[in-house]
Amino acid sequence: MKAWEVSEKKGFDALTLVERPEPELQDDYVLLKMKAVSVNYRDLLTVKGAYSSYQSPFIPFSDGVGEVVAVGAGVTHAQVGDRVAGIFMQSWIEGFYSAEKSKSALGGGAIDGMLAEYVALPETGIVHIPEHLTDEEAATLPCAAVTAWNALTADGKLSAGDTLLILGSGGVSLFALTFAKLMGVKVIALSSSDSKLDRLIQMGAIAGVNYETVPNWAEKISILTNGVGVDRVIEVGGANTFNQSVQAVRYGGHISLIGVLSGFKAEISTVSILHKGICVQGIYVGSRVMFEAMNRAIDYGHIRPVVDRIFSFQEPKAALEYMERKAHFGKIVIRIDS
Repeated sequence: MKAWEVSEKKGFDALTLVERPEPELQDDYVLLKMKAVSVNYRDLLTVKGAYSSYQSPFIPFSDGVGEVVAVGAGVTHAQVGDRVAGIFMQSWIEGFYSAEKSKSALGGGAIDGMLAEYVALPETGIVHIPEHLTDEEAATLPCAAVTAWNALTADGKLSAGDTLLILGSGGVSLFALTFAKLMGVKVIALSSSDSKLDRLIQMGAIAGVNYETVPNWAEKISILTNGVGVDRVIEVGGANTFNQSVQAVRYGGHISLIGVLSGFKAEISTVSILHKGICVQGIYVGSRVMFEAMNRAIDYGHIRPVVDRIFSFQEPKAALEYMERKAHFGKIVIRIDS
């Protein structure tokens, strides 16, 4: 089979198309003929050598959807012909996040990912996808969608009428907007593009702020919330946006720290967190149980993920370059049409 590997190099040249044996089918495993994978910022960092240390070569990309073409002995919850997605962390089935579970993430170096024609996964590491979604749409769910769902539902749950702030128009932010709308939560959106803000408002945001033209955007958020602040921030920016998120959230509010798009380290106003009684929680995707609950909501709301652009199996480098330019609105997907 054909697969893309990450070598010891750093940068897009680390990606190489190779021939590998088709995975052997073990007991309790299923064999997937891959249909589509989606691109996350983590994948970009991994290929560029900025995510973590790893042993190469390995198959990158964590998120993918495939058709079950064979099942091993003992498999009871999947059969040939099923359309399924892999869960991001193969051993995080339910319960609390742990160091052991973190080691089971697909495509980060420790475990091969999904950018291949065939992938074998344990039965416990897959979920059935909503029937109304295309393969490309469903491939966007395992990381970005589950992350947004976890942030909105698992800890410090939001209530109808609360206000949520999303940063940008990437996958996590758009899923957060979509789920928040389903929950009756009001959303304020940030973007550097007025045209993207228009699209976010069309999707249901009640207001938009351009952080390029309004660099002190936390003050604008205060005005929009009558001086109170938002109940929750989906913080995907990281170093260069976190302190303003602290300013923008209400006393006793909640910041879901998810991304590092603007950097890894910053000087944080810890006294502001203390004084305002803010809860800051890191969100690193979620469990299979969360994924399955989210899929029920997607079914109920007939939600369709926003796919910005689809690349071919021959174009993962182009897909990563497109992500690096930050021009996308929604998710970037690679179709595996072997």
